[in-house]
Amino acid sequence: MEEQYEITPLEAQSRLKSDSGAVLIDVREPEEFALAHVEDSQLIPMQTIPAELQKLEQIADENTLLVLCHHGVRSLQVVSWLRRQGIEDCYSVAGGIDRWSREVDGSVPRY
Repeated sequence: MEEQYEITPLEAQSRLKSDSGAVLIDVREPEEFALAHVEDSQLIPMQTIPAELQKLEQIADENTLLVLCHHGVRSLQVVSWLRRQGIEDCYSVAGGIDRWSREVDGSVPRY
């Protein structure tokens, strides 16, 4: 069976709304986050992920990590790195915040 690394923005939104304990981690740069972000997401820029591993492990102990970037490339890289560090319960949001804006919340600006 193939491991699933990605979920759609709609799946991500329903996980965030349910009580299953999901946290949205935005791995874009602070200036991108300032342009557009999903409410309640936590900004942890991609290059700081290794330094934040312990924090992410603590979050992942009780929550599913949903990783978001602009188009889904960086988030997929981060998820595959996190899986190699032993954090299994993490997924990339396919298509990133751009697809989120188109499919989930049109009030999120596209850039």
